[in-house]
Amino acid sequence: MVDHVDREKVNQVVDQGKGEREPVSDSPPGFELPLLLFGGFRTLIDRLHTRLAAEGHPDLRPAHGFAMQAIGGRGATASEIGRRLGVSKQAAGKTVDRLLALGYAERADDPTDARRKLVHLTPRGRAALARSAAIFDELRAEWVAALGADRVRDIETSLRNVVPAETAFRLDATSWLGAP
Repeated sequence: MVDHVDREKVNQVVDQGKGEREPVSDSPPGFELPLLLFGGFRTLIDRLHTRLAAEGHPDLRPAHGFAMQAIGGRGATASEIGRRLGVSKQAAGKTVDRLLALGYAERADDPTDARRKLVHLTPRGRAALARSAAIFDELRAEWVAALGADRVRDIETSLRNVVPAETAFRLDATSWLGAP
């Protein structure tokens, strides 16, 4: 899993030392684990979005799904969405604007504070999230068919054991990728 751009090595962790030494043990190098976990995540997300596009949601992107999760069932302000995603209010606002334009969200006055605008999911937004959940169930079933139910359960249980509960479902992945 090495990316090359114009013959330039861009994945220095993988490329560094390749072929220069014999492995000391049968264990794979430590950097493979996060790359494989990310590759699994990316594969699932890409397959989800291919299916969503075929089912009437061609403009929906992974960032939109994270934003719709951050909006939640009760709605949220742009500031709250930004905090939940780990991005600025302005970045959250741009994503919200796109969700509004696509018909997945709408803005409304906050009934408890007229100064605040809440973003809510539209029926189309809720339907897209519901369909996403169903597709994830189908994708998990494909993993079960390929790996076996026990192995998939073991993977999930093992990840629950090593991923701290407070970070298991955090949405702010962009914050550790360098976004504000």
